[in-house]
Amino acid sequence: MQVPAPFEYERATTVDQAIGLLERLGSSARLVAGGHSLLPMMKLRLANFDYLIDINDLHAELGYVRVAQDEVRIGALTRHRELLESDELAAVLPIFREAERVIADPVVRNRGTLGGSLCQADPSEDLSAVCTTLDASCVIRGPGGAERVVTMEEFYVGPYETAVGDGEILTEIRIPLRAGGGSAYEKVERRAGDWAVVSAGAAVWLDGDGLIADARVGLAAVGPNTTGIPAISAALRGHEPGEELYERAGEIAAQSCRPATDQRGSADYKRHLAKELTGRTLRRAVERARS
Repeated sequence: MQVPAPFEYERATTVDQAIGLLERLGSSARLVAGGHSLLPMMKLRLANFDYLIDINDLHAELGYVRVAQDEVRIGALTRHRELLESDELAAVLPIFREAERVIADPVVRNRGTLGGSLCQADPSEDLSAVCTTLDASCVIRGPGGAERVVTMEEFYVGPYETAVGDGEILTEIRIPLRAGGGSAYEKVERRAGDWAVVSAGAAVWLDGDGLIADARVGLAAVGPNTTGIPAISAALRGHEPGEELYERAGEIAAQSCRPATDQRGSADYKRHLAKELTGRTLRRAVERARS
């Protein structure tokens, strides 16, 4: 039977209390909300902590989706189910609903959180690819209420490592909104709810002449980090959308990723998927931007 090593349990009722506990307990403590990634790792003794700080009571403070004219703000404790069911979010960023539909199962979606997914920093994680695609920023709060805002590129230090330090907590994700935008998400998995073999997100913004003003593609499960590909953005800007352009973007995606051969497939197969999924998501994102 797999059981974690002994640990002490604390329950925080405010963000400041959670930060105070983290500051006092240091690296021997870890926050837990949904726990669907952390607890299995502890049961396998891949991660061991002296203290777990339960932050589920912070949902009233950090569980929200706020859509403004130029920005979406999402609290770090917003549940997957809440993201899936938010019509307001799906109207401006349909990529979220498409990703949430293929994340795990209802049990995980009912308890897992956006912040937990991002802080796990798993290279195969769906919402990491979504937030990378959308050029999101992460708000990190520390002792004394001090806040800093980092980009997704700065947030991910490496596999399972983030910019959130001891005594800090991820509180909010901010996503800019621009006119003429569309987004989409695609995932290939071995079975429903599984980790991705490869997944891809795309966001496109069209100008008044129907040309691509900007575009972003984010891939997951193709290397040690969730991957944004600036070369695709550069190749698409200023051009009229079309099949030749999607083909070129897919080729860049395949050349830019570094997948490993494992039980989910060979490296060549994953590069093929990166190419195909990039084209599919760009095509659908452009259709949504036009509409």
